[in-house]
Amino acid sequence: MTGHALIEKAMLLAMRAHEGQKRKEGDTPYIVHPVEVALILARHGFPEDVLAAALVHDTVEDTSVTLEDVRRELGDGIAKLVAPVTHDDSLPWEEKKHAYLESVRNAPEDVKAISVADKIANAKSLIAAAGEQGAAVWRHFNRGRDKKLWFEHAVLDMLRESWQNPLVDEYAKLVDTLDTLPY
Repeated sequence: MTGHALIEKAMLLAMRAHEGQKRKEGDTPYIVHPVEVALILARHGFPEDVLAAALVHDTVEDTSVTLEDVRRELGDGIAKLVAPVTHDDSLPWEEKKHAYLESVRNAPEDVKAISVADKIANAKSLIAAAGEQGAAVWRHFNRGRDKKLWFEHAVLDMLRESWQNPLVDEYAKLVDTLDTLPY
């Protein structure tokens, strides 16, 4: 499958999977998020398979799509990029977050890229929502502000320890901004 065809198939899968979903912080259609993640990676020159994986990075975690569905529709390579960035919702919250950190820490650079681009997009959305909602924005997170910020710092620390890339520096600046949001 050519890169363009792969990206198109990934986009169609993501659109089907996320149809009707909205972002946590507001009424933005969910599909905007994976597209933003893919665009961040495209601006940094990542290859088309990484962009395709970015488009479907939340489908297994947040929709009825399974990892086997991703493998069947987009190939084993894409499934191998999506699996490490998929939270295991069968685990309690803190175990799930620690498992995610170790999964990404031990994954190839392309997986780290998807993870950090996801975190960058999420941080930008949260900062924008805080501009509109103020401290109320933290109510969208099951564990509240302190646990959300703990996880952002833990991801940043893990990335700093395991990968040198300008995306990590971009994320670090956003985490600094998250720390200053009203609560």
